[in-house]
Amino acid sequence: MSDEKDIGELIYDWNTEGNSSPSGLIDIEFDDETLRDGLQSPSVQDPTIGQKKELLHLMEELGIHTADVGLPGAGPRAREDVLALVKEIADNKMNITPNCAARTLIADVTPVVEISQKVGLPVEVCTFIGSSPIRVYAEEWTLEKMVSHTVESVSFAVKEGLPVMFVTEDTVRATPDTLKTLFDAAIDSGAARLCLCDTCGHATPEGVKNLVNWTREYLKSKDVDLKLDWHGHRDRGLALPNALAAIEAGVDRVHGTAMGIGERIGNLPMDTLLVNLRLLGLINNDLTKLPEYVQKTSEYTGIPLPPNYPVIGEDAFRTATGVHAAAVIKAESKGDDWLADRIYSGVPAGMVGRHQTIDIGPMSGKSNVIYWLNNNNIEPSDELVDELFRIAKESDRILTKDEIMTVVERVSN
Repeated sequence: MSDEKDIGELIYDWNTEGNSSPSGLIDIEFDDETLRDGLQSPSVQDPTIGQKKELLHLMEELGIHTADVGLPGAGPRAREDVLALVKEIADNKMNITPNCAARTLIADVTPVVEISQKVGLPVEVCTFIGSSPIRVYAEEWTLEKMVSHTVESVSFAVKEGLPVMFVTEDTVRATPDTLKTLFDAAIDSGAARLCLCDTCGHATPEGVKNLVNWTREYLKSKDVDLKLDWHGHRDRGLALPNALAAIEAGVDRVHGTAMGIGERIGNLPMDTLLVNLRLLGLINNDLTKLPEYVQKTSEYTGIPLPPNYPVIGEDAFRTATGVHAAAVIKAESKGDDWLADRIYSGVPAGMVGRHQTIDIGPMSGKSNVIYWLNNNNIEPSDELVDELFRIAKESDRILTKDEIMTVVERVSN
């Protein structure tokens, strides 16, 4: 049976009923910030350059378009890593393209230019400057000084032949007048993109739509064809709905990080964004490498992957509850993997290269025990099933494989 037939007959989708959101594939790009903004998390360890290269290749396999490979102006080590990553992209003729963060200072843009020229590959320069009144007040900036830095840095990068994305930090708390003045300066200096930022995780989905719509109207009034990016953080837990709102409002590219790692509690999780867009039918990226992308990020940065992490966590497709397990088992008994993968899961495990798992615990029924034994090529005799069922009911957690096998050996002897 085709997915289209099954979805129509077996799942009534309120997510799309009466919805004015985009339908069908959309032209949306992804910028992975794992190796820059992600590494600004106060809890991460900086991966080795070999590990960073691995993650870069996984990003490409997931269909991610660009990667922020670092801020070379931060120091010699950062510069060396950026150079190695840009060279990795060039040497392997990778499809993913590099960009680099830089303050609106010539001193920050210069290393990006030098790396680009040394490798012979264009590197997008992402020049950023704070834009909200609270930031301006704390820094004691003047708007004239902000405009001067913007013009100087953007013009320099453009003159050196590099594409520029102009980034206004804390855009969601900036005034329209300030944004217009800064945007005018960046566009007139040759910027090819604008990036709207929820730097402090302040925005709500409605606020995101308001900002994106205002910016699109501004660009229309300027009569310029610029790309528009969205960069969000998750301090209020709204990074994913905010990104979906930004996409609905018409941004061209969305930024995220593996596991959502980043400043404070982090950024938009790129992995859950890709899953949701695939489930909405808006992209068709192959996501079978998604678990490896997340698990290796966890390992290489030292950030633990919670068992209940969406889609990738150990418990994402795992149950020991009798009623849930019984439904999955009945679906499998029909010889229908599609059905079994969706009967108790809003995300099909097969989409990300995983499978449904049934364990044995205090909430299990005998069907769990029989299924587990059959799945491990062990004859489910009545005596063995009864004994495992009794032990499971007396336990305060799921039984481990070693514990189950000890019972199997004891009963068998």
